[in-house]
Amino acid sequence: QVQLVESGGGLVQPGGSLRLTCAASGSIFSINAMGWYRQAPGKERELVAVLNSGGSTNYADFVKGRFTISRDNAKNTVYLQMNNLKPEDTAVYYCNVVLRTMDWGPTEDYWGKGTLVTVFP
Repeated sequence: QVQLVESGGGLVQPGGSLRLTCAASGSIFSINAMGWYRQAPGKERELVAVLNSGGSTNYADFVKGRFTISRDNAKNTVYLQMNNLKPEDTAVYYCNVVLRTMDWGPTEDYWGKGTLVTVFP
């Protein structure tokens, strides 16, 4: 089994910063991608940023230049550094990991439970 543990959410004023962390553990053979999604009240879940195994990244337009995704391969951990936060960034942020639990096995999709980020004066 695979577990994802997220941390780093909280309350911050506009213009402030937070760093989210997601650590994956368990029966992991290889990781294809690690990323972050978010869901604001009344809205659908949306991609924030993803980091693929080859090192390529993909960011949503609304976070480009403000958020940075990074990864510690040795720790199977992904980070999301969020700077210049805005009230519209308020949402539950979910970690997503696409991985294999065995060689030549299928890719599997895992989600964290989410961490709340609230941005208000």
